[in-house]
Amino acid sequence: MREDTDNYRKLFLNDIPMVDLRAPVEFSQGAFPTAISLPLMSDDERAQVGTCYKQQGQEAAIKLGHQLVSGQIKEQRMERWLSFCRNNPEGYIYCFRGGLRSRTTQQWLKDAGVDYPLVLGGYKALRNALLTVLSEVSESLPFYIVGGKTGSAKTLMVNTLANAIDLEGAAHHRGSSFGSFVNPQSTQINFENITAIQMLKKQHAGFQQLVFEDEGRHIGSVDLPAPLYQKMLAAPVAVIEDPFDIRLQRLLKEYVIDMVADYTRVHGEEQGHILCEEYLLSGLDKIRRRLGNERWQILRETMEKAIKLHQAGAGYDAHLDWLTPLLEWYYDPMYEYQLSLKADRIIYRGNWQECHDYLKHQSAS
Repeated sequence: MREDTDNYRKLFLNDIPMVDLRAPVEFSQGAFPTAISLPLMSDDERAQVGTCYKQQGQEAAIKLGHQLVSGQIKEQRMERWLSFCRNNPEGYIYCFRGGLRSRTTQQWLKDAGVDYPLVLGGYKALRNALLTVLSEVSESLPFYIVGGKTGSAKTLMVNTLANAIDLEGAAHHRGSSFGSFVNPQSTQINFENITAIQMLKKQHAGFQQLVFEDEGRHIGSVDLPAPLYQKMLAAPVAVIEDPFDIRLQRLLKEYVIDMVADYTRVHGEEQGHILCEEYLLSGLDKIRRRLGNERWQILRETMEKAIKLHQAGAGYDAHLDWLTPLLEWYYDPMYEYQLSLKADRIIYRGNWQECHDYLKHQSAS
């Protein structure tokens, strides 16, 4: 029999599959990339047991829990757990603190002839281990920042450098008013967990520096953890300086062409076009105050015309008529101002390939 474990970092480094026994509502708030939700109790069952515990104590709550999860319900859940155990002989189970829920499930599995280990301390211990990683790695490893105006393919760069961390990938958001994707973005907890696991793996691989994309404190609805953000604020910056036309074409593909394809793939042709139109218009509306009413009105009317044209099959070039002034009026001046505040930290400027080669050389030195 494999032993229960408190080697939390090993679980994350080796992408060990785990069963999360917490209720669905707990899992939805935050979990781990290799965990699957196979709860001991449903949200309603958990609420009933919790109420019973408050009113009548632990013994009565345990008794109620066994009554609620019995008969066919228990058999169905047992079959899912047993199937997971068969398919993942190296895995583990956990509940919130490694207490009653995981030990009950572990005993039921044992009664069915399967000895399967649990994570000591449960979800809480795993989560605390990752928060410690965020602080420790932020403190111990030097950072480099990839800067550049909107459309400079900064995210592409961090995904092609072996020692880089993709914060926007972890957040599932591009960090701008047009930054959302078809699927919802990560919860705050999932964002922190994914980022910490990336940092742990890079450190374990022996990298002496980490590279991050230049980000504000917020990426969509998530916040950068304080230790990470504070370290990024002091890190040296390599700035991508690509031509305007190249950046414009990247934005056309990223904001429009790819998003139309994603929305229609997920929601079908008709509904996909409707939802993509809402995405584009709401993205512009988010920066209305900063644009000013006059410029916002011009861009909105131009965007609406472009949307009608591409929905009619006339292609996407008309979107350049609002993307061009969006860069000229809003994104470029904003980034130039932000970059002026970092002037003393800029250590390199070049086109995309030159910045890539520079940062790759830095990581090898």
